[in-house]
Amino acid sequence: MYDTVLVPTDGSDHAIRAAEHGSYLALLFDATVHVVTVGDVADVDHRVAGGDVEETTTDGETPAAIDTEASAAIDTVTGVLGETVEVETAVLEGTPEEAILGYADENDIDLLAMGTHGRTGVHRYVTGSVTESVVRHATAPVLTVRAVEDSRVGGSYDDVLVPTDGSNEAGRAVEHGLAIAKAAGATVHVVNVVDVAGLGASPEYTTPTSVLADLESSGESAADAIADRARDAGLEARTAVRHGSPGWELLDYAEEFDVDLITMGTAGRSGIDRFLLGSTTERLIRHADVPVVAVNAVNSGSE
Repeated sequence: MYDTVLVPTDGSDHAIRAAEHGSYLALLFDATVHVVTVGDVADVDHRVAGGDVEETTTDGETPAAIDTEASAAIDTVTGVLGETVEVETAVLEGTPEEAILGYADENDIDLLAMGTHGRTGVHRYVTGSVTESVVRHATAPVLTVRAVEDSRVGGSYDDVLVPTDGSNEAGRAVEHGLAIAKAAGATVHVVNVVDVAGLGASPEYTTPTSVLADLESSGESAADAIADRARDAGLEARTAVRHGSPGWELLDYAEEFDVDLITMGTAGRSGIDRFLLGSTTERLIRHADVPVVAVNAVNSGSE
C-alpha cells in the first residue's frame, strides 16, 4: 500500500508527532520516509545596509538563517526516526503548499504525514491552513495529527475507525483503513452517522419514523459490507449506526472506544443524510486527538 511516506516539517512538536506516525507506518509497510522542509523566501526584502544590499524576510530573518533553521528542522525529525527506516531528506523552496505537493508528485509519494499546527512566521508552514490545503489537493492520502497526549504512538494501532456513507468516495478511504488495520492487526470500527439535525428544515420538524428506519437500514448495510470485507481479511470488525451531528458523533466514538486512527474521505455523497463532506473531515482534522488519514477521492481517482 505504501512504499514512500513524506513528512514535511518545521521542527515543531506537531510536525515531530506526525513524523512519529509516519515512521510507524513506514515500518509496517517497509516504506522509505522522505523528510522535507520549505524555505519560503518569496517575501525576501532587499534593503541597503552600509552601502551593501542586505536580504531579509519581512520578519527580519536572512535567507542564511532560514537555511540554518531548515536544516535544524530536518535534523530534529531524522533524530526521531533514528535508523529504523530508510530516510531521504530535502530542503525545498517556494510557497509551502506548492513545494510540498510538487515534491509529492515528483517522487510518487504514497502517503503524507503532517502536523495540523506549527510555528508562526512568514517562512513557517505546518499550520492548519497549509495542511488543509494539502489535504484538499494532494493525490495521495494525508495523515494529519496534533501533538496531544492521546496522539502518541502507543506501540501499535489497535483500533481503526472507518466512517462510511456507502459511496464510492468513502470506499477509497476504506481501502486505506483496512490495509493499515491489516498491517497493524487492529480491530476495524465501521460507523455510519445519520445526520438527524440535518434532516429537518426547522427545529419544529420531526423526521418521520419510516424515514429514519430507511436511513438506519441503509447505514447498517453500508457498514456491514465493509465489516464483511475486514473479516474476510482476517480482521476483527464491529459496526455502529449513530444519530446526530456527524463530526461530533465520530469524535465521541473515537474517544469512547479508544480509537488509534481514523481514515475517511474528503468528499462523498450529497444530501442531508450524508456526512463524508469536506467540512466534516476538516472538523475531525482540527479536533481529533488521534491521527486522521484523509483520502481525497476526487484527486486520487476512486473507483
